Amino acid sequence: MRLKSFLKSGHTPTLASSFLYFDISFMIWVILGATGNFIVEDLNLTAAQKGMMVGIPVLGGALLRIPMGLLADKFGGKKMGLIGMTLTMIPLAWGWLFADSLSEVYSLGFLLGVAGASFAVALPLASRWYPPEHQGLAMGIAGAGNSGTVIATFFGPRLAEIYSWNFVFGVALIPLIIAFIVFAIYAKDCPSAKRPQNAKEYFSVIKRKEPWLFAFFYSLSFGGFVGLTSYLTIFFFDQYGVSKVQAGDFVTLVVFAGSFVRPIGGFLADKWGGMIMLVFLFSGATICLGIVGMLPPVYIALAMLFLTLVFLGTANGALFQVIPVKFPKEVGLLTGFVGAAGGLGGFFLPNILGIFKQVTDSYSYGFWWVATTILIAMIMLYTMYRKDQQERLTHQLSHTNRVNSRV
Repeated sequence: MRLKSFLKSGHTPTLASSFLYFDISFMIWVILGATGNFIVEDLNLTAAQKGMMVGIPVLGGALLRIPMGLLADKFGGKKMGLIGMTLTMIPLAWGWLFADSLSEVYSLGFLLGVAGASFAVALPLASRWYPPEHQGLAMGIAGAGNSGTVIATFFGPRLAEIYSWNFVFGVALIPLIIAFIVFAIYAKDCPSAKRPQNAKEYFSVIKRKEPWLFAFFYSLSFGGFVGLTSYLTIFFFDQYGVSKVQAGDFVTLVVFAGSFVRPIGGFLADKWGGMIMLVFLFSGATICLGIVGMLPPVYIALAMLFLTLVFLGTANGALFQVIPVKFPKEVGLLTGFVGAAGGLGGFFLPNILGIFKQVTDSYSYGFWWVATTILIAMIMLYTMYRKDQQERLTHQLSHTNRVNSRV
């Protein structure tokens, strides 16, 4: 019944085109991670430089998400989406035709952050068409554009091995142009969407503690997802000695699982509540990453990382079910604000793994560091959930007493 109601509400062409826009943008955003082993070989990079290389696009996306969210709220998501895709063509052309040094890779990597900032445009554009009871699922479907990573990690290493990593950047222009055309034709801004009047009203919201807590949690769920996506090809190649293409296939497998469970996270959060879902999902991710830190045989590590990205991908959908319900007028800003924190988490994670690898000659401590941080977040979430439950019970008792007193 809920699914039928969902299909009858909203605007399906906008939802589909927002998904495509985000999907292709996400594919482009992680393209340095997908081709990273070939760039490392060409430029002879250290472990720390590897982490920085794949982290810079994520940092660029983090810094650009807030302004993209603001501009999307002010000028409309469709217009900003078209501008974002146009700007993304610049680093792709640069990587295809000119890039041959680490400084150029760093520079074009930062510009790829424009593609990562699509998050702050695509999700609000789609979700504003839907009523609150369906926003978790709508944002989950649009956010399943994380699956663009699968395209990058599967095809990127193969094309780079046959031709070159520069060639992959040129090929990526083709789906981007197709997404641009589809988005221009089918995407529409919701005419009844409520928008804040000015930037002052936007920033008054982030004076509250809830957005900061959501930002921290998302820096771990989405940051963990995109950070691992960017770095795991390097991890599998370095730690287990698999081929570059096989490393890409391993990442394709684990990312495929994490990408398509996001709508499930939104759907379950609509039904059961986002906070309790996050407690469960963060607990699972903590355990799995703790086991990966033991550096078990390759297929055990693969299985644990598969489960980790399932947990984190589902958590992404669950967390973003909360935002449009609590902040319906400021969803664009908060999508950008919380999404920026996700990008920062995705920047720090590969750098943490790379630095620990260079300093200790082991990936163990980096994975354990991340697992411990997620464990701390899980404890915070459980505390918040218990407090919410207590406040809800107190409110219900107060309401019952008022009714009884009137009787």
